[in-house]
Amino acid sequence: MPADARPLAVFLMGPTASGKTALACALRERFALELVSVDSALVYRGLDIGAAKPDAQTRARHPHALLDLRDPSEPYSAADFRADALEAMGRIRSQGRVPLLVGGTGLYFRALQRGLSALPDAAPAIRARLADEASARGWPALHARLAGLDPAAAARIGANDAQRLQRALEVIELTGRPLSEQQTGGTGGPFPWRVLKLALVPTERQELHARIARRFDAMLAAGFLDEVRALRGRGDLHPDLPALRAVGYRQAWEHLEAATGTSAFRDKSIFATRQLAKRQITWLRSEMDARVLDPELPDLVERASDALELFL
Repeated sequence: MPADARPLAVFLMGPTASGKTALACALRERFALELVSVDSALVYRGLDIGAAKPDAQTRARHPHALLDLRDPSEPYSAADFRADALEAMGRIRSQGRVPLLVGGTGLYFRALQRGLSALPDAAPAIRARLADEASARGWPALHARLAGLDPAAAARIGANDAQRLQRALEVIELTGRPLSEQQTGGTGGPFPWRVLKLALVPTERQELHARIARRFDAMLAAGFLDEVRALRGRGDLHPDLPALRAVGYRQAWEHLEAATGTSAFRDKSIFATRQLAKRQITWLRSEMDARVLDPELPDLVERASDALELFL
């Protein structure tokens, strides 16, 4: 068989707080790599502390593509990410280097590699009917319906996320197929890059949970609530925007609106982050062609480097 002549790319995937950025930077020190962020929160300007965006010093030493692309008031879709990522990857290749895509947004990785099916346009009559039903029964009732029709979509859409629930149910009515299937259904044709996938998956959850708690406390100490106060103070943002549905920001917004206790806010945020990590790990385990590494390995950088040596 002829050799695979496609250009090379590396996917470094993992749950939140698993140390992806630190490992990516360490690998860039050793190999001709350039970093591309794969994170649905980091594309937004002003979401810095709560999104664990790499700090200015890290970014100066290790630039990341696809950060700060949008204002929080603006939408950013998986299709937008795919177009931006392919453009960044092509630019990196033209510089004689290899793109290393690092992040935890599974939908973005899948959209990039498999493409996206074309979704139908909005149907005002269906939307109006769903809105009327939600007014009568509540959005959680519609979320329960979605869970029966499309469990994968329901797992990532909140029970009161009216806009996304409405769209998911609308697409199912129009096409007869789950939204999640169509979002990752592909557009045909092979992915034009040969990929090495590295997945950080903890063997034991306890240390990841401890990492999540430590990182959240560090965010609070760094001024996370002040960051969210500034976003609220703009006056043009609201908690149903995709940017502000990000884990941590949603809980902080609710905390500031309701003036709930700081301890309860902290516990709620850490629990939500753990749930996000759980969903991310479930997704990673479906990536059967990934090289799995425990982020707690003392020789993690060496093991990842060995995999890159063989690949590159």
